[in-house]
Amino acid sequence: MNIAQETEQEVDSRKRKGKLVSKVITLAHGGGGKAMRDLIDDVFVQAFSNPVLNTLEDQARFHLSDLATEGDRLAMTTDSYVIDPIFFPGGDIGKIAICGTVNDLAVGGAKPLYLTCGMIIEEGMEVNTLRAIVKSMADTAREAGVQIVTGDTKVVEKGSCDKVFINTAGIGVIDKDYHLGADKAQAGDHILVNGYLGDHGAAIMDSRGGMNLSTNIQSDCAPLQGLIQTLLNAAPNTRFIRDATRGGIASVLNEIAEASSCAIQISEQQTPIRQEVIGFCEILGLDPLYLANEGKLVAVVPENEVEAALEAMRGHAFGKDSADIGTILPGGTAGRVHMQTSFGGKRIVDMLIGEQLPRIC
Repeated sequence: MNIAQETEQEVDSRKRKGKLVSKVITLAHGGGGKAMRDLIDDVFVQAFSNPVLNTLEDQARFHLSDLATEGDRLAMTTDSYVIDPIFFPGGDIGKIAICGTVNDLAVGGAKPLYLTCGMIIEEGMEVNTLRAIVKSMADTAREAGVQIVTGDTKVVEKGSCDKVFINTAGIGVIDKDYHLGADKAQAGDHILVNGYLGDHGAAIMDSRGGMNLSTNIQSDCAPLQGLIQTLLNAAPNTRFIRDATRGGIASVLNEIAEASSCAIQISEQQTPIRQEVIGFCEILGLDPLYLANEGKLVAVVPENEVEAALEAMRGHAFGKDSADIGTILPGGTAGRVHMQTSFGGKRIVDMLIGEQLPRIC
């Protein structure tokens, strides 16, 4: 019997150790004993299974030499997810947790590799609901080409949290040729987005109900690492990329304008927003530029690479509606963002003040 066979048998044996019998989560599942071990084995290890996780050590271990083959710098990020509702049109809290962490790494030019999964579960949650969330995380991680390699589970008394909260952290490796930053925008650069904006925010508001509105808006929740690599291959001198999550593209554009001490002008006609989302915002008195997205990016690309960037992005499943929405102005007030309206006027697009919609991710 060789080492590989022994390892495989050990893994199979480990998987057989725990079998969850209860149909609901109890405090015992966070108590550190057999009930918690059964939960981890039967729900998490079964779904996330990979060689690093399956050792079930208290930490994930990596060879530095393996990481060094992917680039010359590590990128690390973390985020927490408290979205309400936990299932919504186009996604769920598990999918958004993986997408959000993968995208936070990828927009820095990193290749996402490994993620963690920390869960705080409310006592009384149905096990089948938890299984559905974990399966969604596993499916999305496979789609994104990352592994969930370690985690933690806590169970709190009923009423101490709302069903489930998730924390994920991730690491990736940045290629030596990529040096992206919000402070690198230059006059003449163009502002690109990869499709219709505001879908996620509108979908969450609609799914919360109570407004008696009927729409078919789906969240745009998606892992963008493939699209970003496609963009960087076509436009290697791209200055900056950011996923336009909370605060929408308005907040991202203001961050660029401030960090690069430049003025930005975007076109209302060129900015892709669905008519359903526009109508939705008009009813509720919202501005779609501030609605959250979970599968949309803003990229600053030098003028001579815009055509190649757009062609490449439009050839990707998550970028077919990509658009060039504006430019970095050669003059103007530094730190200021304007929109050229459809009526020929201009309006200031300021940073979001306050919270447009809590628990959006």
